[in-house]
Amino acid sequence: MNELRGTRCLVTGGAGFVGSNIVDQLLDAGASEVRVVDNFSTGFRRNLDDCQDRIELIEGDLAELAVSKAAVQGMDYVLHQAAIPSVPRSVEDPITSHRANATATLNLLVAARDFAREAPFCFTSTNKVYGDRPNYLPLTELDKRYDYAGGLDGVDENMSIDQCLHSVFGASKVAADVMCQEFGRYFQMPVGVFRGGCLTGPQHAAVELHGYLAYIVHCAAAGKEYTIYGYKGKQVRDQIHSYDVAHLFLEFFRSPRCGEVYNLGGGRANSLSILETIDTLAGMGLKLRYSYKDTNRTGDHICYISDLSKLRAHFPNWKMQYDLPRILDEIAARHTRHADGPAGTRSQ
Repeated sequence: MNELRGTRCLVTGGAGFVGSNIVDQLLDAGASEVRVVDNFSTGFRRNLDDCQDRIELIEGDLAELAVSKAAVQGMDYVLHQAAIPSVPRSVEDPITSHRANATATLNLLVAARDFAREAPFCFTSTNKVYGDRPNYLPLTELDKRYDYAGGLDGVDENMSIDQCLHSVFGASKVAADVMCQEFGRYFQMPVGVFRGGCLTGPQHAAVELHGYLAYIVHCAAAGKEYTIYGYKGKQVRDQIHSYDVAHLFLEFFRSPRCGEVYNLGGGRANSLSILETIDTLAGMGLKLRYSYKDTNRTGDHICYISDLSKLRAHFPNWKMQYDLPRILDEIAARHTRHADGPAGTRSQ
């Protein structure tokens, strides 16, 4: 597979969970050069162990304009994954969070405009840019989950990101998200904004408040008690495997658009609630011990399912390879092998 032969690719945050999976796919696709930039604030060097002799690694902070300029020069494709995705960390240190999520993105856009204007620029945003606005959609309560009332399939890109409660992390990503749109439209640069929901996989080093699916599987495999925060355990998320994310980004490279926004997730077919997750794990032989706290996390989504209509219309060749059973089988296999260790080996 050599579709990227002669292509020089930049992956920021390439030592993180999603970033390192993207690096793997770019190399498999025959990229002539893969440059990785990471300051290792959230990523891990071990994520690059298998490919360190095939990449160029720049250890630096993209919030420094000089680092962004050095990273972008000579590149044919820019995949911007670098971020501090933690809600608690953004509350504890909002300045560092904003620099990592917003300032670094602006620097990279300026560098791309000046040195790689024609290079497709793929930005991984987040559904947290919608704040708590999805909670105002009409919902119906079912036995094991909440769902949208009136036959709504999912959240599309027309939902407002304004005048709602964001986490500090979400607010910093709003700034980056809108700036990416602006550079795409104002400067006619091929910038795509992908608002990720739950991006997951067996190597996801999830923690209690970030990456719930991998974390809940880890708890079940390790016999660790899991805490459900509010909404009766009926809160819903859709899940997409990191392989399918990276594959989609290859499709964007083939057919880029200027300043377009896409909701990126597993869609309705890959959605499940916490209660449904617990039942599914029990059916796999993984019984979860859990407790319940009636207070939900501030601004937490009650039900979030991505409407993938626009994504599929713009990239008709993209097909998800991982359904929920396959995702859960992979995660469970890894976590049962490492039940006494950390929840996975790849971060972010």
